[in-house]
This record gives sequence, structure tokens and C-alpha cells, in this order.
Amino acid sequence: MKACRSIKRRCWIPASIVIAATGLASCNLEWEKPELSAPPPERFNEANPQTAKPIASGPHFASKLGSKELTGLVEVALQDNLAIAAAVARIDQADAAARIASSALWPSVGLGATAQRTQVPGTRASPTPNFNPAQSFLQAAGQRQSAALLEDQATFSATRTNLFALGLNASYEIDFWGKNQDASNAARLIANASRFERDVVEIAIASAVMNQYLQVLATQDQLRIARENVKISERVLGAITTRLDKGAATMLDYGQQAAVVAGQKSVIPQFEQSLRQTKVVLAVLLGQTPETLPIEGGSLNRLIFPRLDPGLPSEVLLRRPDVAQAEALLASQEFSVLRARAAFFPSVTLNGQYGLQSIVLSNLLRPEAIAWQIGSNLAQPLFDGYNLQGRYELEKGRYAEAAASYRQSILTALGETESALIARKETAKWVKIAVEAVAASKIALDAAQAQLLEGTIDVVTLATVQERFFNYEFDLTRARLAHLRSAVGLYQALGGGWSPTTRNAEIARANEAYEANKGPWP
Repeated sequence: MKACRSIKRRCWIPASIVIAATGLASCNLEWEKPELSAPPPERFNEANPQTAKPIASGPHFASKLGSKELTGLVEVALQDNLAIAAAVARIDQADAAARIASSALWPSVGLGATAQRTQVPGTRASPTPNFNPAQSFLQAAGQRQSAALLEDQATFSATRTNLFALGLNASYEIDFWGKNQDASNAARLIANASRFERDVVEIAIASAVMNQYLQVLATQDQLRIARENVKISERVLGAITTRLDKGAATMLDYGQQAAVVAGQKSVIPQFEQSLRQTKVVLAVLLGQTPETLPIEGGSLNRLIFPRLDPGLPSEVLLRRPDVAQAEALLASQEFSVLRARAAFFPSVTLNGQYGLQSIVLSNLLRPEAIAWQIGSNLAQPLFDGYNLQGRYELEKGRYAEAAASYRQSILTALGETESALIARKETAKWVKIAVEAVAASKIALDAAQAQLLEGTIDVVTLATVQERFFNYEFDLTRARLAHLRSAVGLYQALGGGWSPTTRNAEIARANEAYEANKGPWP
């Protein structure tokens, strides 16, 4: 598809001007737009092919996990996070830029006032000086002066004038080729994209808060497991000590079990460090200092895995603000290409002045002091060192880049959703297997402890059983964390809290911002 549609819709000026302008441009204005992506697939591999409602927003989704504290943290983050605040500021900038880019669609009118006094030297007005009357009188009286002396005494007469003016100046470029309208459309679409960007940031921040909070709970679970494992190891060590006193155990048994106890204690500082640092990251996400953010936490075992229906791939693309952002930027760049193309054609500007002028201030308001002027200016580029051609090629290259980014955003959305669905399915299996492993290893640990006290096994066998049990418990915590994070990842991949309705609302807000404050003063 070629971009000639923009030119055709405005070709109401004489055909001779169009032909002449095209000939003067003397460069290739044809444009073959890059092909966009193919239609999305009909279904996801890891989900049933059926439609689904959009995912709830961050706080509502967090509430489905069953933690009131997490819900409150997400709400605070969406209000106070500084990355979101920066995104909101970029919206204000984009709205202002759209207003600036659209200003050329309106006439430029200004009020001017002038008060000046000018002296024109006599040497500029006359090639010879003037004799004054005093010199002529002295000569008539008979004084003896040479002609050279009289010439030296001659002077040039300067002229002084005043000018007072008050009036309006106006200019307007007739947008024959839609150049100014294209610039306005491009800027307004960028303003839309800035709102979609803010939504992308909000979803990312809400997901980050949920993931960090889940990490806090997982680390607290690991700390409880580690401390409980230390207690188990110490009980075994106490039993071995008792047997050692009775001569039923050796120092080797005691040393091996003491090493197990020390090993279990050594992981506690690591988890403490991870817990405190995760809380610091969480505080920064909430726009607060770590000292002012108390987090109670809890356990992953108390959370609920929410139900999430992905729907169809086509629905996901409509629910992703990053796809909408890439689409808006692509549409904006197309108008930029059309604007660069229209720059090859003539520009016509109307100029006008109306006001009052007088060399005497008291006469400035008289009807005879009215002055006006009207005119037009036509400019046609002939040769500019291929500047316009370079700008045109630059904008076409940027469009190709935007088209590739748009295609990439589609692939990313579909890929992230498919990966999140895979993670949800496989982590659920992981949790199930890990629960079974912990249960079985607990039975083995209880049996090994009893057999050690009976003297049927040595402490090496017990240490092996203990180590497996401890590892299985930590693995179960990691599995639960990964499973809950897969829900958060799916929430983000599905554009949580975003839908076609949200897209339309954001565009409506952008239009309202554009229409507001259109007067000459803010």
C-alpha cells in the first residue's frame, strides 16, 4: 500500500501546480510500506480454545491470592511508585508536545506596539553642507573671510522623526498538502502511546511487588524450616551424646552429627540476609524508605492459587498495553513519513497587518492613522543539498523500525503468555511431587532416628536421611514460590487490569487533554 492517499484526499488545487511541484521536487516519492505480522494463532498450546474475561487489576488480583497485606502493598505501589510518577510526567510532556505540534493548524496572531525616534544625518540626505543665515549676514556686513573659511563653518542638517504604531500581526500557512495536520496526528498518537506506556509500567510494578512479597514469604518459610531442622539435628546430637557417655557411640558419630548441626545453622544467616534485602527492594518499589515500611509477612502455605483463564491469542493482543503502545507509535510514524513527503511541495503563507501609525502620539487614535497590509508568500524547494530527500528516507527508515518493533511486541505477548501457561502447568506438577517427597522423607527420617537409638544403623546413614529430608523441604518451598510466581507471570502476560475498554478510555483522556486549554492563554 502506498502513502499517496494523504495527497489524494487534499488535491483540490489546480493540477498544473501539482505537476510543477512534483517536477521541481525531482526525487522518488514512492513508498512501499513494510508488511505487518500475520494473523495470530487460533489458540494457545497450553490452554483450551475459548474466550475469557480480562484479568482483574493489580489490587483485585492480589486479593485473590488471599493476603490482605499484599493487596494493600500493591495499592500503595500504584499510588506512590516513582517509576509510575515518571511515566505520568511523560504523559504531560507528550500532551504539551501534541499541542505544540498542532499549533501550525491555527493562525498566528500577535499584538505589537512601537514607539521610536529616529535621526537621519544630514550627510546621508545631502552631498553638500548648508550655509546658515549668520554666515550670510556676516559676509554682507563686509567682514573679510575667505571662501574656504565660510565652507568650514557650513553644517549638515540632520532630520529627526518620531513613529508611533499599534496593531495586530497575523500569519497562516494554508495546509494544502496536509503537512501540518500530519504533524499534529503524529504527536497526538505519541500522546496516546505515552498513556499506554504508563499502563505497562503499572502492570510491571504491580507484578514486581507481588513477586517480591512472595519472595519474602518464601524466605520466611525457609527460615522456619532451617530452624526446625536445627532442632531436629540437635535432638539427634543429644541422643548421640547420651550414647557416647554410655559408651554406645563413638566420637566419630558425635563429630559427624555435630557437623550436620553446624551446617544447618550456617544457612540461617543467608536466609536472614535475603529476607532483609528483599524487604528493602519491596520498600523501594513502594516509593518508601526501608525504615518506614513494616512488613509482617507469613507463609506461602496460606496463599491461594488464583484461577486464570487466558482466552484466545487475539484477545490477549487486545489486552496488552505494550502492543497498543507499539501500534500507536507505528501509526504516528506513518504520519511522520507523510509529513516528510509533503515537504517537497509548495507552501503558501498568508500575512496580514492591521493597526495605527502616526509620527505624533496625539494623532495615533485618529481614523486617518489606520494602516493595513495583506499579502501572501509561496515557497517551493528547488535544491537544498538533498536535505528533504534525506529527511524523507529517515522517516521511512524509522517507520520500518517501528513496524519491526510492533511485530516483535506481538510475538513477545504471545510468547510470554505461552511460557506463563507452561510454567503454571509444570510448577503445579513440581509442587505435587515435592509434597510427596517431603512426606516420604519424613517417614524415612523418623524410622532412621528410631533405628539409630536401637543401634541398628550408624550415624552416617542417619545423616544421609536427614540431609535428604532437609533438601526436600527447601525444594517444596521453592516449588510453591515458583507456582505462585507463575500466576503473577500469567497475570502480567495477559495484561492484568487492561482491556480494549481501557484502551478506548485512555484515548478518550488523550483527546480531552488535547481539546482542553486551546485558548491563547493557559
